[in-house]
Amino acid sequence: MQGNTTNSLTGRKSSYRQIIKSTSLFGSTQVITILISIIRSKFIAVLLGPGGMGIAGLINATLKLIEGFSGFGLGTSAVKDVAAAHASGDGAQVSHAVGVLRRLVWITGLLGAVLTFFMSPLLSQLTFGNHDYAGAFRWVSVTLLFNQVSVGQGVVLRGLRRLQFLAKASLLGSLAGLLVSVPLYYFHGLKGIVPAIIVSSLLSLILTTYFSAKVKIGETAISFKKALWEGKEMIRLGFMLSLSGLIALGASYIVRIFISIRGGVDQVGLYNAGFAILNTYVGMIFTSMATDYFPRLSGVASNNSAARELMNEQSETGILILAPVLSAFMVFVNWIVLILYSSKFTAVNEMVQWAALGIYFKSASFSMGYIFLAKGASKLFMWNELAANSYILAFNLIGYTLAGLEGLGISFLAGYFVYFLQMFLVSKAKYEFRFSPAFIKIFLIQLSLGAACFTAVKALQPPFSYIVGTIIVMASLGFSYYGIRERIDLKAAVWEIKGRLSKNQPR
Repeated sequence: MQGNTTNSLTGRKSSYRQIIKSTSLFGSTQVITILISIIRSKFIAVLLGPGGMGIAGLINATLKLIEGFSGFGLGTSAVKDVAAAHASGDGAQVSHAVGVLRRLVWITGLLGAVLTFFMSPLLSQLTFGNHDYAGAFRWVSVTLLFNQVSVGQGVVLRGLRRLQFLAKASLLGSLAGLLVSVPLYYFHGLKGIVPAIIVSSLLSLILTTYFSAKVKIGETAISFKKALWEGKEMIRLGFMLSLSGLIALGASYIVRIFISIRGGVDQVGLYNAGFAILNTYVGMIFTSMATDYFPRLSGVASNNSAARELMNEQSETGILILAPVLSAFMVFVNWIVLILYSSKFTAVNEMVQWAALGIYFKSASFSMGYIFLAKGASKLFMWNELAANSYILAFNLIGYTLAGLEGLGISFLAGYFVYFLQMFLVSKAKYEFRFSPAFIKIFLIQLSLGAACFTAVKALQPPFSYIVGTIIVMASLGFSYYGIRERIDLKAAVWEIKGRLSKNQPR
C-alpha cells in the first residue's frame, strides 16, 4: 500500500514537473519575444498614436475574423492527427498525416485570400464605414495564405513535440516583425501599416518553413482531392472549432466596431492597447501551457479519472504561475502603460485592473475548456462557446455604454466569472469533473490576494498604494514559490530546463 502511495506521489511530481518544464521551455523563449513586443508597441504608440493603433487593430481584427472562417480550425484539430501518428512510431503514418495537412492548409489559405480580395469593398464599409480601405484589404489578402501555411508548419512542430523549434520560429518572427515594422511606420506613418502586415506575415512563413524543414519527414505524394477525402475527419472537427472561433472573433469584431461608432478609432486603439497588455503577457503563459497540455490531455481523455487529475494539476500550476503577475499588473498598471506606450494611453488603467481580476476565472476555466476537444466533443464545445460569447458580447456592449473603457474591464470580469461557472457545471455533468481541495485552496488564497491588491490601489493614494500593493504582490509570489516547490524538485527542474535549452533540439 505504501509502495502504491509512493508511486502515485512520484507520478504526480513527474506530471507537475512536465507541466512546469514545458511551460518554461516554450515560455522562456517567449520572454524575449515579449521584450521585442514591448519595444515594437512603444514605437507604434509613439509613431502612430491611438488612432494608428486603432486602424491597425481593425484591419487585423478583420483578417482574424476571415481566418477563423476559412482556416477550418486546422491549427488545433490537426494537432491530434499529427501527434497520434507520431505516438504510433510509424514514420510512414507521420509522413502521410503531414502530407494531408500541408495540402489542406494550401486549400484553406487560398480560400481565405480569395474571399478577402473580392470582399474588400464590403470589408472596408463594414469596418470603417467607407470604401477608403478597400485597397488595403486587397493588398493584405495575401497574408491569409501566408498565415495559414505558417499555421500548418507550426502544427507539424507541435504535433511532433519539436517545441524548441516552434519557440525559435516565434522569437525570430517577432524580431523580424520589429525590424521591418518600425522603419515602415517611421518613414511612412499610417501608410506603413499595410506593408508592415504583409512583410511580417511573409517573414513568419519563411521562418516556420525553415524550422519545419529541419524535422526529417519522408515525402508522401498526395493529391489535393485525396487530401480533402482523407482529411475529412480533420476538417469536420476543425470546422466545428472554426465555427466556435468565428463566434469569438465575430464578437470581438462587433465590440471594436461598436467602440469605433460610439467613441472613434482612438478609443479602439486604447481598447486594443489595454487588452494587448494582458493578452500578450498573460496570454503567453496560456499559450506555453497549452502547447504541451492539449496533447497530454488527449492521451488520457478516455479515462475520466486520469483526465480529472491532469486538469487539476494544470489548473493549480496555472494559478501559481499567473497570480503574482496579475497582482503586479493591478498595482503597477500606470507604470506599465507608460513604459509600454505613452501618457496618451493611461485611460486604459482601470480597464486593465478589472480585467486582471477576470483572468483568475479565465485561468481556472482554461484546463476545463480543453477536455471537450480532447474528448472529440466538437458540437458540445461549439454550443458551449456560442453561449459564452453571446453573454460576454452582451456584457461588453452594456459595459462600454454605461462606463466606457472601464466598463469593458468590468464586463470582462463578469463574463469570465459566469463562464467559469458554466464550464464547471458542464464538465461535472458530462465528464465527472471536480476541483481538488488543493486547487480550491490555491485559487481562493491567490484570488483574495489579487482582490486585496485591487482594493489597495483603489482605496489608497501613491505612494501608499504602491507600498501596500508591493507587500501583497510579494506575498502572492512567495505563496506561488512554495506551492511550486512543494510539487516539484525545483532545483532539478531548473537544471533540466537549462540542459534542454542548450541542446539543438528536444527529446
